[in-house]
Amino acid sequence: MIVMTPEAAAAHVMATNPAFSVAERTIRGVTYRVFENAPPHVAALLHGSREAQGCGALDYLVFEHERWTFDEFCADVNRMANVLRDDFGAVKGTPVAIAMRNCPELMIMVMACASIGALCVFVNAWWTTEELDYALTDSGARLVFADGDRLNRLKPLQTDLGLTLVGVRDGEGHGDHAFSALRDAASDAQPEADIDPDDDFAVMYSSGTTGHPKGVVQTHRGAVNAVFSWLFTAVVAPFTDPDHDPDALPVRPSVLIVTPLFHVTATHPMFLLSLPAGAMVAVMPKWDARRAVELIRDEKITRFLGVPTQSADLMVAMREMGETLPTLEYIGAGGAKRPPAQVGELAELLPNASVATGWGMTETNALGIGMMGDEYNARPDACGKPHGPLQDVRFLDDAGNDVPHGEVGELTVKSPANMRCYLNKPDATAEVLNDGWLKTGDLARIDEEGYISIVDRKKNIIIRGGENIACLDVEAALHRHPAVAEACAFAVPHARLGEVVGAGVHLKKGATTTAEDVQAFLAEHIAKFKIPEHLWFRSDPLPRGATDKTDRRALQTHCLKDLT
Repeated sequence: MIVMTPEAAAAHVMATNPAFSVAERTIRGVTYRVFENAPPHVAALLHGSREAQGCGALDYLVFEHERWTFDEFCADVNRMANVLRDDFGAVKGTPVAIAMRNCPELMIMVMACASIGALCVFVNAWWTTEELDYALTDSGARLVFADGDRLNRLKPLQTDLGLTLVGVRDGEGHGDHAFSALRDAASDAQPEADIDPDDDFAVMYSSGTTGHPKGVVQTHRGAVNAVFSWLFTAVVAPFTDPDHDPDALPVRPSVLIVTPLFHVTATHPMFLLSLPAGAMVAVMPKWDARRAVELIRDEKITRFLGVPTQSADLMVAMREMGETLPTLEYIGAGGAKRPPAQVGELAELLPNASVATGWGMTETNALGIGMMGDEYNARPDACGKPHGPLQDVRFLDDAGNDVPHGEVGELTVKSPANMRCYLNKPDATAEVLNDGWLKTGDLARIDEEGYISIVDRKKNIIIRGGENIACLDVEAALHRHPAVAEACAFAVPHARLGEVVGAGVHLKKGATTTAEDVQAFLAEHIAKFKIPEHLWFRSDPLPRGATDKTDRRALQTHCLKDLT
């Protein structure tokens, strides 16, 4: 094989491989580059790939002591698609909510919804009843598939919202229907559906700068083109690698999913990508580093993608257990930036694996920027280059003008993988999406070689172990406490999680409370991971800037001095 430059390799693959042929399409009035021969919808990633690769009898899904072949998984998907259509009357566009921890039923329901064009509404499994109420009201979902913990939180809403609850796993027997009974009684014939590539596929909720999360509406074309962009990167790579052996027997890819499947980090570059890649998928219901080491060892896992804290935990467990994990070929980070010192440590401990980093958003179907191996080792502070060949990037100042090359501006991206809109929020959509260009809210620069570095965030988001937390969401809950007059949340550095939540609080005159009391109060209103781990009570009002808004940076700087 002739070694090519990345640009020549990309052009060669597009010209010679019909799966990656690129054409222009006008979508909602905007012209984009798309993979013209990509599957027409998300469900075709499963059905078409299984048939084309002849992998139906191979193991596809491993969950604790249970296993599914591709054929068995596909049959369960068909059964539940028929249940949605025949038992519940779901049609194209019907919102169906999925509220559960990582488990096979979650994956089955994503594909079942996609098979008939129903709208899959991903619900954060850590949300409280109040937060679930908001998402179900916002999305209009009245049919919910949920496990036991989520059912308990949903029950108070059932009458007012008119919910039909289907119990999954430990929720069976506690809902209106049991998942296994519905599945077992259904036909496994593949349902027919007229799904346009630009129909809506899913709603995923992403924290923003407003108190409530925004429902990000993703289309089938958006998700599929993101998946094929990662496939394209994998196909191009051997042409640029002087050490690649074209005669070596291919290794069947296998992935370990350790992050929540209600986030794009797990769904898109892991679950959905596994389908056309013909990969085996092992799923963890809850993060456990030692169990992850066992699964990688026993299932011969080749690909691991988690938040940086999980990479750190994995290294500790490997050393304690004396394991080397030689089958691991890729160890990526998503959801938060990996500490630069971790890059070299991973490369030393896992010499067979390419250490990787990346940037993406729910709003981009996780498509974005990435790099791995030697180029990452040489630039541990950078994010990498945009995944080709469909994306364009710009760096804009506050007036919307392009900044000079190498200077900091707001990272703005255009591709068919961008969201259609924020659900029920036209003003918020117009604020970030214009003529196909998505303002990401991240400040970044690009160097002379084309490598992009994220330098700051314009929006007030705390990233705790990969979980995005809106400061205003935390503040809104704090202001509900009867003793709180003012509250302002901010990020507090944390060695393992990257950031945790802190808050400065000014109490009402004559009021008294404790950190423990406030934290217990908040547990009734927001998810546990959003509750401030550090609280600073102030007798004076919170600091304010020239416009009389709370000066978040000044408060953060003052409070963090107490931790040093």
